[in-house]
Amino acid sequence: MKFKLFLMALLVTLGALTVSYASFPVQRAADNNVTVVESNDDDLSSPAAVGGGKSQIIALILCALVGGLGVHRFYLGYTWQGIVQLLTLGGCGVWSLIDLIRIITGSLEPKNDSYTTTF
Repeated sequence: MKFKLFLMALLVTLGALTVSYASFPVQRAADNNVTVVESNDDDLSSPAAVGGGKSQIIALILCALVGGLGVHRFYLGYTWQGIVQLLTLGGCGVWSLIDLIRIITGSLEPKNDSYTTTF
């Protein structure tokens, strides 16, 4: 029984680590006949960074539907808080309720950013 619990905890931890490292730079390979010139001078060179705006409405829907799993925290960029919420089921629902109120009032914003779409 202890081995099964240890294995489950290990799988959850590895899964959480892969979620936090899911965004990584990818270099494009060029054909021999094609010259690829890319300028990565600015911080918004990747498509993920350009479309990285977060919506307050989507955060609210995620919190209302699956708030106990902390999905809205992952969406807003708070990975470790999302993991803790996932493991505690949203603090038995209390933390999720507080986050729901904070999203409605606008005090819970995306990490290092603000909402692009609000109410």
